[in-house]
Amino acid sequence: MQVKATTSFPARCFRYIRLVVQVLSGLLTVALLFPFYGRERRWQAVQRWSHGIVSIAGIEVEVVGDLPGPDARVLGVVNHVSWLDIQVLHSLWAVRFVAKSEVRKWPAIGWLSARTGTLFIDRSTRRRSTRINQSIHQAFDDGDAVAVFPEGTTTSGDELLRFHPSLLQPAIEEGAALCPVAIRYLDTHGEIERAVAYVGEMSLMESIAAIVRVPRIRAVVHFLPFIDSKDKKRRELASMAHASIAAALKLPPADS
Repeated sequence: MQVKATTSFPARCFRYIRLVVQVLSGLLTVALLFPFYGRERRWQAVQRWSHGIVSIAGIEVEVVGDLPGPDARVLGVVNHVSWLDIQVLHSLWAVRFVAKSEVRKWPAIGWLSARTGTLFIDRSTRRRSTRINQSIHQAFDDGDAVAVFPEGTTTSGDELLRFHPSLLQPAIEEGAALCPVAIRYLDTHGEIERAVAYVGEMSLMESIAAIVRVPRIRAVVHFLPFIDSKDKKRRELASMAHASIAAALKLPPADS
């Protein structure tokens, strides 16, 4: 068994300090400067801030495939491993994410997420799909790309759960293409880095503590060929997106 390296105590402390500074910087930027920024400049600020978080986490991002163009009318469909998924993708792509409503309650991060365009889905209400789909339609009307995590939860990265198709309905109604995105976190030996996974009853602070112990992480992000939503049902789209991502991650397809 290969022994994984861990960061030293001083290195972990330095990462924590950098993380606090980065979060404070984001809060100040959003509170003081966003009211004066246009849409493009806001996205540039989000990208810089997310790139900083990714760097502090010790993540090297490798991109496979072509990113959607800035004017592409697409609904991103992404497998879900960690809260870092959003930061990694925001460092590359100007896209609004649909996240669980619990994220809105996170200290500092929840407020930042809301102010930078995240759409929140409340899983406790029966009308959740209708409400979030209306928000997705509005985002498309605003000229933004949107991305969803159709598994509905996170995994350790070694499986791909079935995709819930309800959030794909706006793509059909808007005539938007689906952009499947496969993300995987690897250690220095090329194996799945489980420290990144935000699963079970783990708290955000426990997740951060696990990540800062790891010296280096490689995030491999596959931007896969678009899937045309025309004349397709949402279950068919979910199945096609699932198969595309499963193939990129070399995982067995589930019954989506």
